[in-house]
Amino acid sequence: MRLRVFAALAALSLGALTACGESGTTTAAGSSLRIMAPAAPGGGWDQTSRTAEQAFKTADPKRKVEVFNVPGAGGTIGLAQLAGEKGNGNLLMTMGLVMVGAIEQNKSKVTLSETTPIAKLTEEYEIVVVPAASPYKTLADLVAAWKADPAKVSISGGSAGGTDHIVAGLMAKAAGVDPKQVNYIAHSGGGEALNELLGNKVSAGISGVAEFAEHVKSGKLRALAVSSGQRLPDLDAPTIKEAGLEVELANWRGFVAPAGLSEADKKALTDLVTKMHDAQPWKDAVAKNGWIDSFQTGQQFTDFLSSEQTRVKGIIAEMGLVS
Repeated sequence: MRLRVFAALAALSLGALTACGESGTTTAAGSSLRIMAPAAPGGGWDQTSRTAEQAFKTADPKRKVEVFNVPGAGGTIGLAQLAGEKGNGNLLMTMGLVMVGAIEQNKSKVTLSETTPIAKLTEEYEIVVVPAASPYKTLADLVAAWKADPAKVSISGGSAGGTDHIVAGLMAKAAGVDPKQVNYIAHSGGGEALNELLGNKVSAGISGVAEFAEHVKSGKLRALAVSSGQRLPDLDAPTIKEAGLEVELANWRGFVAPAGLSEADKKALTDLVTKMHDAQPWKDAVAKNGWIDSFQTGQQFTDFLSSEQTRVKGIIAEMGLVS
């Protein structure tokens, strides 16, 4: 009799635990949400993740939101970790064009096919800068030195194969410099590249406008050019095209979730991110950082992601950036 009672109680306890486990993997109101920034602090993904964190808290005050960093290999280390969270409806990973390139560059075994696309958030143009004390006053000065001896011109930027690296490769090609000869110094976070520039340890740097704009305005860095089609407001810098090189490119960032989500969890995450996007703190940050609102969800973002993988794979191969 006692054995039967004990077995019945055990079965009830197991059922309760199972129910708790199932409810813990959904995006129900008031549940926690974790956002992975798959890079070191200080870069664009980290900045985007922490900006989103504040907007999520405004959009859904009862929800606990936490950002954590998983740096390395252009986000592919974080991508591999995300792949191990299959079915987790309380996890988002910030990603973008950089990761698409890094997957090719690093020949990652885990690809974006092992994620659930949620939303494209923003686009951002790139900026080419030099330290304030640099002898290069214009992009033409930098290009002249590049042509004379590519090895002596060091360019600091984000992950190998990422947007910064692609811009450097495209600029080199347009200038008649072999992209394979570019002395590119890759970093897992924008903070590291910035420290090298402020310490006069590199010739130039390439990153998203928002990451360097403050230091350009303070006079610590000099802007040589931006990768937009037209000059950007509040930034005294010509476009790369104006400076004589036929290069134009925009970076983009978005959210993906683990694979294996139920349709209910996918919809709940998409709805939550849409609420975050509509919140005033997000709108204010987009304006302040000079980001371009390019919000997409559903099949539209899925199709965009597929086309970007094809496009970037071609650029990486053409630039000879694949290791």
